[in-house]
Amino acid sequence: MEIEATAKTNAILESISDGVFTVGNDWRITSFNRAAEKITGVLREEAIGRLCSEVFRSSMCEGACALRQTLETGQPFIAQSCYIVNADGKRIPASVSTAVLKDENGNIVGGAETFRDLSEIETLRKQISGRYSLGDMVSHSHAMEPVFEMASSVAGSDITALIHGETGTGKELLARAIHGMGPRAGKPFVAINCAALPDALLESELFGYKKGAFTGAIQDREGRFAQAKAGTVFLDEIGEISPALQVRLLRILQEHTYEPLGSNETCHSEARIIAATHRDLSALVESGEFREDLFYRINVIRIDLPPLRKRKEDLPLLIGHFIDRFNRIHNQHIGGLSNGANSLLMAHDWPGNVRELENIIERAFVLCTGLQIEIRHLPRELSGRTLPPENVPDIGTARRSAEAQAIFQTLEKNNFNRLAAARELGIHKTTLYRKIKALGLQIPRP
Repeated sequence: MEIEATAKTNAILESISDGVFTVGNDWRITSFNRAAEKITGVLREEAIGRLCSEVFRSSMCEGACALRQTLETGQPFIAQSCYIVNADGKRIPASVSTAVLKDENGNIVGGAETFRDLSEIETLRKQISGRYSLGDMVSHSHAMEPVFEMASSVAGSDITALIHGETGTGKELLARAIHGMGPRAGKPFVAINCAALPDALLESELFGYKKGAFTGAIQDREGRFAQAKAGTVFLDEIGEISPALQVRLLRILQEHTYEPLGSNETCHSEARIIAATHRDLSALVESGEFREDLFYRINVIRIDLPPLRKRKEDLPLLIGHFIDRFNRIHNQHIGGLSNGANSLLMAHDWPGNVRELENIIERAFVLCTGLQIEIRHLPRELSGRTLPPENVPDIGTARRSAEAQAIFQTLEKNNFNRLAAARELGIHKTTLYRKIKALGLQIPRP
Protein backbone atom coordinates (compact mmCIF):
# COMPACT_ATOMS: atom_id res chain seq x y z
CA MET A 1 0.00 0.00 0.00
CA GLU A 2 2.83 2.39 0.87
CA ILE A 3 4.49 1.79 -2.50
CA GLU A 4 1.19 2.37 -4.28
CA ALA A 5 0.62 5.65 -2.35
CA THR A 6 4.11 6.84 -3.22
CA ALA A 7 3.51 6.09 -6.90
CA LYS A 8 0.26 8.06 -6.84
CA THR A 9 1.98 10.99 -5.13
CA ASN A 10 4.76 11.01 -7.74
CA ALA A 11 2.20 10.86 -10.56
CA ILE A 12 0.38 13.88 -9.12
CA LEU A 13 3.62 15.87 -8.72
CA GLU A 14 4.60 15.09 -12.31
CA SER A 15 1.25 16.25 -13.68
CA ILE A 16 0.98 19.69 -12.04
CA SER A 17 2.30 22.87 -13.64
CA ASP A 18 3.96 24.18 -10.46
CA GLY A 19 7.59 23.34 -9.80
CA VAL A 20 8.13 21.21 -6.70
CA PHE A 21 11.31 20.08 -4.98
CA THR A 22 12.08 18.61 -1.56
CA VAL A 23 15.21 18.75 0.56
CA GLY A 24 16.54 16.78 3.48
CA ASN A 25 17.93 18.27 6.68
CA ASP A 26 21.30 18.64 4.93
CA TRP A 27 19.65 20.99 2.36
CA ARG A 28 20.34 18.61 -0.51
CA ILE A 29 17.55 18.07 -3.04
CA THR A 30 15.79 14.71 -2.73
CA SER A 31 13.10 15.13 -5.41
CA PHE A 32 12.56 17.45 -8.37
CA ASN A 33 9.45 17.29 -10.56
CA ARG A 34 9.07 17.85 -14.31
CA ALA A 35 7.73 21.43 -13.94
CA ALA A 36 10.74 22.31 -11.78
CA GLU A 37 13.00 21.12 -14.62
CA LYS A 38 11.11 23.27 -17.12
CA ILE A 39 11.08 26.45 -15.02
CA THR A 40 14.69 26.31 -13.78
CA GLY A 41 16.23 24.76 -16.89
CA VAL A 42 18.01 22.19 -14.67
CA LEU A 43 17.55 18.46 -15.32
CA ARG A 44 16.36 16.29 -12.46
CA GLU A 45 19.49 14.11 -12.64
CA GLU A 46 21.64 17.22 -12.20
CA ALA A 47 19.52 18.63 -9.38
CA ILE A 48 19.08 15.66 -7.04
CA GLY A 49 21.84 15.46 -4.45
CA ARG A 50 22.94 19.08 -4.88
CA LEU A 51 22.37 21.91 -2.42
CA CYS A 52 19.09 23.66 -3.20
CA SER A 53 20.85 27.06 -3.30
CA GLU A 54 22.99 25.79 -6.20
CA VAL A 55 19.95 24.75 -8.24
CA PHE A 56 17.11 27.03 -7.17
CA ARG A 57 18.68 30.51 -7.32
CA SER A 58 16.15 33.06 -6.13
CA SER A 59 16.14 36.58 -4.71
CA MET A 60 15.32 35.08 -1.29
CA CYS A 61 18.36 32.81 -1.09
CA GLU A 62 20.57 35.47 0.51
CA GLY A 63 19.37 35.94 4.09
CA ALA A 64 15.60 35.65 3.52
CA CYS A 65 15.20 32.01 2.50
CA ALA A 66 11.52 31.10 2.95
CA LEU A 67 12.25 27.38 3.26
CA ARG A 68 14.88 27.97 5.96
CA GLN A 69 12.45 30.10 7.95
CA THR A 70 9.77 27.41 7.58
CA LEU A 71 12.10 24.70 8.86
CA GLU A 72 13.20 26.91 11.78
CA THR A 73 9.73 28.08 12.82
CA GLY A 74 7.45 25.37 11.46
CA GLN A 75 5.33 28.07 9.78
CA PRO A 76 4.68 27.69 6.04
CA PHE A 77 4.97 30.48 3.49
CA ILE A 78 2.15 30.89 0.97
CA ALA A 79 2.62 32.59 -2.44
CA GLN A 80 5.68 34.62 -1.45
CA SER A 81 6.73 36.86 -4.36
CA CYS A 82 10.30 36.65 -5.62
CA TYR A 83 12.21 35.96 -8.80
CA ILE A 84 14.27 33.00 -9.98
CA VAL A 85 17.45 33.02 -12.05
CA ASN A 86 17.27 30.02 -14.37
CA ALA A 87 20.11 28.02 -15.91
CA ASP A 88 20.39 30.54 -18.79
CA GLY A 89 20.74 33.47 -16.37
CA LYS A 90 17.24 34.75 -17.16
CA ARG A 91 15.27 36.43 -14.37
CA ILE A 92 11.83 34.84 -13.90
CA PRO A 93 9.15 36.36 -11.64
CA ALA A 94 7.68 33.68 -9.39
CA SER A 95 5.64 32.94 -6.28
CA VAL A 96 6.93 30.46 -3.69
CA SER A 97 5.20 28.35 -1.04
CA THR A 98 6.94 26.18 1.56
CA ALA A 99 6.10 23.43 4.04
CA VAL A 100 7.90 21.06 6.41
CA LEU A 101 8.20 17.31 5.81
CA LYS A 102 7.72 14.99 8.80
CA ASP A 103 8.08 11.24 9.28
CA GLU A 104 5.50 8.98 10.87
CA ASN A 105 6.76 9.98 14.33
CA GLY A 106 6.34 13.70 13.69
CA ASN A 107 10.04 14.42 13.34
CA ILE A 108 11.07 17.02 10.75
CA VAL A 109 13.05 15.24 8.02
CA GLY A 110 13.22 18.08 5.49
CA GLY A 111 11.16 20.61 3.62
CA ALA A 112 9.18 21.07 0.41
CA GLU A 113 8.98 24.12 -1.82
CA THR A 114 6.57 24.79 -4.67
CA PHE A 115 7.05 27.65 -7.10
CA ARG A 116 4.99 29.10 -9.93
CA ASP A 117 6.28 30.91 -13.03
CA LEU A 118 4.55 34.31 -13.18
CA SER A 119 6.21 35.51 -16.40
CA GLU A 120 2.97 35.66 -18.41
CA ILE A 121 1.14 37.48 -15.61
CA GLU A 122 4.02 39.97 -15.28
CA THR A 123 4.02 40.59 -19.05
CA LEU A 124 0.27 41.16 -19.01
CA ARG A 125 0.58 43.54 -16.07
CA LYS A 126 3.20 45.58 -17.93
CA GLN A 127 1.05 45.68 -21.06
CA ILE A 128 -1.94 46.92 -19.06
CA SER A 129 0.06 49.55 -17.18
CA GLY A 130 2.08 50.55 -20.25
CA ARG A 131 5.26 50.60 -18.16
CA TYR A 132 8.61 48.92 -18.19
CA SER A 133 10.30 48.58 -14.83
CA LEU A 134 13.61 47.46 -13.38
CA GLY A 135 14.38 47.89 -9.71
CA ASP A 136 13.64 51.53 -8.89
CA MET A 137 13.58 52.49 -12.59
CA VAL A 138 10.28 52.85 -14.45
CA SER A 139 9.55 53.99 -17.97
CA HIS A 140 6.76 54.45 -20.51
CA SER A 141 9.23 54.64 -23.39
CA HIS A 142 9.83 51.80 -25.82
CA ALA A 143 13.42 53.05 -26.01
CA MET A 144 13.96 51.70 -22.48
CA GLU A 145 12.51 48.24 -23.16
CA PRO A 146 15.76 46.76 -24.61
CA VAL A 147 17.71 48.35 -21.74
CA PHE A 148 15.58 46.61 -19.13
CA GLU A 149 15.59 43.31 -21.02
CA MET A 150 19.38 43.32 -21.37
CA ALA A 151 19.91 44.31 -17.73
CA SER A 152 17.54 41.56 -16.54
CA SER A 153 19.43 39.01 -18.61
CA VAL A 154 22.89 39.91 -17.28
CA ALA A 155 21.77 40.32 -13.66
CA GLY A 156 21.88 36.60 -12.94
CA SER A 157 25.43 36.16 -14.27
CA ASP A 158 28.89 37.32 -13.16
CA ILE A 159 29.76 38.77 -16.55
CA THR A 160 31.39 42.22 -16.66
CA ALA A 161 29.00 44.84 -18.02
CA LEU A 162 29.56 48.31 -19.48
CA ILE A 163 26.83 50.93 -19.20
CA HIS A 164 27.12 53.75 -21.72
CA GLY A 165 25.09 56.93 -21.49
CA GLU A 166 25.26 60.68 -21.19
CA THR A 167 25.83 62.32 -17.83
CA GLY A 168 22.72 62.22 -15.67
CA THR A 169 20.92 59.37 -17.45
CA GLY A 170 20.98 57.13 -14.36
CA LYS A 171 23.92 54.79 -14.99
CA GLU A 172 24.53 54.13 -11.29
CA LEU A 173 20.81 53.54 -10.69
CA LEU A 174 20.84 50.93 -13.48
CA ALA A 175 23.98 49.30 -12.04
CA ARG A 176 22.31 49.09 -8.61
CA ALA A 177 19.24 47.49 -10.23
CA ILE A 178 21.43 44.86 -11.94
CA HIS A 179 23.18 44.13 -8.64
CA GLY A 180 19.89 43.98 -6.74
CA MET A 181 18.35 41.43 -9.11
CA GLY A 182 21.29 39.04 -9.15
CA PRO A 183 22.64 36.40 -6.76
CA ARG A 184 24.93 39.04 -5.19
CA ALA A 185 21.98 41.16 -4.03
CA GLY A 186 22.74 40.53 -0.35
CA LYS A 187 26.39 41.50 -0.80
CA PRO A 188 27.84 45.05 -0.80
CA PHE A 189 27.43 47.41 -3.76
CA VAL A 190 30.46 49.73 -3.80
CA ALA A 191 30.52 52.68 -6.21
CA ILE A 192 33.38 55.01 -7.06
CA ASN A 193 33.58 57.87 -9.55
CA CYS A 194 36.89 57.48 -11.37
CA ALA A 195 36.75 61.06 -12.67
CA ALA A 196 36.40 62.60 -9.20
CA LEU A 197 39.81 61.57 -7.83
CA PRO A 198 43.42 62.13 -8.94
CA ASP A 199 45.25 59.04 -10.12
CA ALA A 200 47.29 58.32 -6.96
CA LEU A 201 44.30 58.74 -4.67
CA LEU A 202 42.06 56.66 -6.94
CA GLU A 203 44.56 53.78 -6.84
CA SER A 204 44.63 53.78 -3.04
CA GLU A 205 40.81 54.01 -2.94
CA LEU A 206 40.43 51.00 -5.20
CA PHE A 207 43.12 48.72 -3.80
CA GLY A 208 43.77 50.08 -0.31
CA TYR A 209 47.16 50.65 1.29
CA LYS A 210 49.44 49.50 4.09
CA LYS A 211 50.70 51.63 6.95
CA GLY A 212 53.69 53.71 5.84
CA ALA A 213 52.98 53.30 2.12
CA PHE A 214 53.08 57.10 1.76
CA THR A 215 53.11 60.21 3.93
CA GLY A 216 49.95 60.25 6.02
CA ALA A 217 49.32 56.49 5.79
CA ILE A 218 49.33 55.96 9.57
CA GLN A 219 47.37 52.70 9.45
CA ASP A 220 46.24 49.99 7.04
CA ARG A 221 43.14 50.77 5.01
CA GLU A 222 40.93 48.53 2.90
CA GLY A 223 40.23 49.49 -0.70
CA ARG A 224 36.89 49.36 -2.49
CA PHE A 225 37.53 45.88 -3.87
CA ALA A 226 38.16 44.53 -0.37
CA GLN A 227 35.05 46.32 0.92
CA ALA A 228 32.91 44.82 -1.84
CA LYS A 229 33.97 41.27 -0.92
CA ALA A 230 31.79 39.03 -3.14
CA GLY A 231 29.49 41.92 -4.10
CA THR A 232 29.72 44.44 -6.93
CA VAL A 233 32.20 47.25 -7.66
CA PHE A 234 30.74 50.00 -9.85
CA LEU A 235 33.42 52.00 -11.70
CA ASP A 236 31.72 55.16 -12.94
CA GLU A 237 33.42 57.20 -15.69
CA ILE A 238 36.02 54.50 -16.32
CA GLY A 239 37.09 56.34 -19.47
CA GLU A 240 38.84 58.97 -17.34
CA ILE A 241 41.50 56.72 -15.71
CA SER A 242 45.17 56.92 -16.70
CA PRO A 243 46.98 54.25 -18.74
CA ALA A 244 49.01 53.19 -15.67
CA LEU A 245 45.89 52.50 -13.64
CA GLN A 246 44.30 50.77 -16.62
CA VAL A 247 47.05 48.13 -16.37
CA ARG A 248 46.14 47.40 -12.73
CA LEU A 249 42.46 47.18 -13.56
CA LEU A 250 43.22 44.79 -16.41
CA ARG A 251 44.98 42.47 -13.98
CA ILE A 252 42.05 42.34 -11.58
CA LEU A 253 39.69 41.62 -14.48
CA GLN A 254 41.88 38.86 -15.86
CA GLU A 255 43.29 37.26 -12.70
CA HIS A 256 41.03 38.66 -9.95
CA THR A 257 44.11 39.64 -7.93
CA TYR A 258 45.75 42.90 -6.79
CA GLU A 259 48.25 44.27 -4.27
CA PRO A 260 47.46 47.12 -1.87
CA LEU A 261 49.85 50.07 -2.05
CA GLY A 262 53.00 49.40 -0.03
CA SER A 263 52.40 45.65 0.11
CA ASN A 264 53.89 42.61 -1.62
CA GLU A 265 50.95 40.46 -0.56
CA THR A 266 48.64 39.39 -3.38
CA CYS A 267 44.95 39.71 -2.54
CA HIS A 268 42.13 37.87 -4.28
CA SER A 269 38.93 39.64 -5.33
CA GLU A 270 35.57 37.90 -5.80
CA ALA A 271 33.75 41.12 -6.73
CA ARG A 272 31.83 41.57 -9.93
CA ILE A 273 32.70 44.69 -11.93
CA ILE A 274 30.17 46.95 -13.64
CA ALA A 275 31.69 49.92 -15.45
CA ALA A 276 30.10 53.04 -16.88
CA THR A 277 31.14 55.93 -19.09
CA HIS A 278 29.71 58.80 -21.09
CA ARG A 279 32.66 58.73 -23.51
CA ASP A 280 33.15 56.73 -26.71
CA LEU A 281 35.71 54.17 -25.52
CA SER A 282 36.26 52.73 -28.99
CA ALA A 283 37.38 56.21 -30.15
CA LEU A 284 39.67 56.46 -27.11
CA VAL A 285 41.19 53.09 -28.07
CA GLU A 286 41.91 54.36 -31.59
CA SER A 287 43.55 57.51 -30.21
CA GLY A 288 45.68 55.47 -27.78
CA GLU A 289 44.09 56.94 -24.63
CA PHE A 290 42.47 53.67 -23.57
CA ARG A 291 43.99 50.20 -23.64
CA GLU A 292 42.45 47.92 -26.24
CA ASP A 293 42.75 44.79 -24.07
CA LEU A 294 41.00 46.52 -21.14
CA PHE A 295 38.27 47.77 -23.48
CA TYR A 296 37.49 44.24 -24.66
CA ARG A 297 37.48 43.02 -21.05
CA ILE A 298 34.85 45.49 -19.86
CA ASN A 299 32.87 45.66 -23.11
CA VAL A 300 31.62 42.06 -22.91
CA ILE A 301 28.02 43.26 -22.49
CA ARG A 302 27.22 46.87 -23.33
CA ILE A 303 23.99 48.57 -22.29
CA ASP A 304 23.20 51.93 -23.89
CA LEU A 305 21.03 54.25 -21.82
CA PRO A 306 19.10 56.66 -24.09
CA PRO A 307 19.14 60.36 -23.13
CA LEU A 308 15.96 61.95 -21.79
CA ARG A 309 15.40 63.97 -24.98
CA LYS A 310 14.89 60.66 -26.85
CA ARG A 311 12.27 59.40 -24.40
CA LYS A 312 10.24 62.47 -23.57
CA GLU A 313 7.15 60.33 -23.02
CA ASP A 314 8.80 59.53 -19.66
CA LEU A 315 8.73 63.19 -18.58
CA PRO A 316 5.25 63.12 -16.99
CA LEU A 317 6.13 59.88 -15.18
CA LEU A 318 9.45 61.25 -13.90
CA ILE A 319 7.94 64.60 -12.95
CA GLY A 320 5.23 62.82 -10.97
CA HIS A 321 7.86 60.63 -9.29
CA PHE A 322 9.97 63.59 -8.20
CA ILE A 323 6.91 65.57 -7.05
CA ASP A 324 5.79 62.64 -4.88
CA ARG A 325 9.32 62.24 -3.53
CA PHE A 326 9.87 65.89 -2.64
CA ASN A 327 6.38 66.18 -1.17
CA ARG A 328 7.44 63.52 1.33
CA ILE A 329 10.87 65.05 1.95
CA HIS A 330 9.67 68.65 2.37
CA ASN A 331 6.27 67.77 3.86
CA GLN A 332 4.45 69.72 1.14
CA HIS A 333 1.32 69.01 -0.90
CA ILE A 334 2.15 70.24 -4.41
CA GLY A 335 -0.26 68.66 -6.90
CA GLY A 336 1.61 69.17 -10.17
CA LEU A 337 2.62 71.73 -12.80
CA SER A 338 0.76 74.61 -14.35
CA ASN A 339 0.09 74.34 -18.07
CA GLY A 340 2.84 76.84 -18.87
CA ALA A 341 5.41 75.13 -16.65
CA ASN A 342 4.54 71.76 -18.16
CA SER A 343 4.97 73.16 -21.68
CA LEU A 344 8.42 74.53 -20.85
CA LEU A 345 9.60 71.22 -19.44
CA MET A 346 8.26 69.31 -22.44
CA ALA A 347 10.02 71.70 -24.85
CA HIS A 348 13.39 71.55 -23.07
CA ASP A 349 16.03 69.28 -24.64
CA TRP A 350 17.49 68.17 -21.25
CA PRO A 351 21.27 68.19 -21.77
CA GLY A 352 21.63 67.19 -18.10
CA ASN A 353 19.04 64.40 -18.49
CA VAL A 354 17.18 62.97 -15.47
CA ARG A 355 19.56 64.57 -12.98
CA GLU A 356 18.81 68.01 -14.42
CA LEU A 357 15.07 67.35 -14.18
CA GLU A 358 15.42 66.26 -10.56
CA ASN A 359 17.36 69.41 -9.68
CA ILE A 360 14.80 71.66 -11.40
CA ILE A 361 11.87 70.05 -9.56
CA GLU A 362 13.68 70.27 -6.22
CA ARG A 363 14.47 73.95 -6.85
CA ALA A 364 10.81 74.57 -7.64
CA PHE A 365 9.81 72.99 -4.34
CA VAL A 366 11.99 75.46 -2.47
CA LEU A 367 10.38 78.43 -4.25
CA CYS A 368 6.78 77.22 -4.52
CA THR A 369 4.44 78.13 -1.65
CA GLY A 370 1.19 77.12 -3.36
CA LEU A 371 -0.25 73.87 -4.66
CA GLN A 372 1.15 74.08 -8.18
CA ILE A 373 4.57 74.66 -9.73
CA GLU A 374 4.38 77.60 -12.14
CA ILE A 375 6.72 79.18 -14.68
CA ARG A 376 8.12 81.63 -12.12
CA HIS A 377 9.39 78.69 -10.05
CA LEU A 378 11.52 77.38 -12.92
CA PRO A 379 15.08 78.55 -13.72
CA ARG A 380 15.27 81.74 -15.77
CA GLU A 381 17.45 80.12 -18.43
CA LEU A 382 14.77 77.47 -18.89
CA SER A 383 11.88 79.90 -19.26
CA GLY A 384 13.83 82.01 -21.73
CA ARG A 385 14.98 79.08 -23.85
CA THR A 386 13.93 78.50 -27.48
CA LEU A 387 14.81 75.27 -29.25
CA PRO A 388 16.98 75.34 -32.37
CA PRO A 389 15.41 73.61 -35.41
CA GLU A 390 17.55 70.48 -35.14
CA ASN A 391 16.33 69.81 -31.61
CA VAL A 392 12.62 70.12 -32.33
CA PRO A 393 10.95 66.99 -30.90
CA ASP A 394 9.77 64.33 -33.34
CA ILE A 395 6.14 64.34 -34.51
CA GLY A 396 5.06 61.66 -32.06
CA THR A 397 6.55 63.48 -29.07
CA ALA A 398 5.11 66.82 -30.20
CA ARG A 399 1.66 65.26 -30.62
CA ARG A 400 1.76 63.68 -27.16
CA SER A 401 2.95 66.96 -25.66
CA ALA A 402 0.15 68.92 -27.33
CA GLU A 403 -2.44 66.33 -26.29
CA ALA A 404 -1.20 66.40 -22.69
CA GLN A 405 -1.33 70.20 -22.62
CA ALA A 406 -4.87 70.30 -24.07
CA ILE A 407 -6.17 67.73 -21.57
CA PHE A 408 -4.52 69.37 -18.58
CA GLN A 409 -5.69 72.85 -19.63
CA THR A 410 -9.30 71.63 -20.03
CA LEU A 411 -9.20 69.85 -16.69
CA GLU A 412 -7.75 72.95 -15.06
CA LYS A 413 -10.53 75.06 -16.60
CA ASN A 414 -13.17 72.67 -15.18
CA ASN A 415 -11.59 72.59 -11.71
CA PHE A 416 -10.23 69.10 -12.51
CA ASN A 417 -13.71 67.61 -12.86
CA ARG A 418 -13.12 64.64 -15.19
CA LEU A 419 -16.69 64.34 -16.44
CA ALA A 420 -17.00 68.04 -17.27
CA ALA A 421 -13.61 68.04 -19.00
CA ALA A 422 -14.53 64.94 -21.06
CA ARG A 423 -17.74 66.65 -22.25
CA GLU A 424 -15.84 69.78 -23.28
CA LEU A 425 -13.23 67.69 -25.11
CA GLY A 426 -15.98 65.71 -26.85
CA ILE A 427 -14.75 62.31 -25.66
CA HIS A 428 -16.13 59.67 -23.33
CA LYS A 429 -15.11 59.78 -19.67
CA THR A 430 -13.35 56.39 -19.88
CA THR A 431 -11.38 57.60 -22.90
CA LEU A 432 -10.23 60.59 -20.87
CA TYR A 433 -9.14 58.33 -18.00
CA ARG A 434 -7.21 56.15 -20.42
CA LYS A 435 -5.43 59.13 -21.97
CA ILE A 436 -4.55 60.58 -18.55
CA LYS A 437 -2.98 57.26 -17.59
CA ALA A 438 -1.19 56.77 -20.92
CA LEU A 439 0.29 60.28 -20.82
CA GLY A 440 1.24 59.92 -17.15
CA LEU A 441 -0.49 63.16 -16.15
CA GLN A 442 -0.53 64.01 -12.46
CA ILE A 443 -4.06 65.36 -11.92
CA PRO A 444 -5.12 66.89 -8.57
CA ARG A 445 -8.43 65.90 -7.06
CA PRO A 446 -11.43 68.14 -7.97
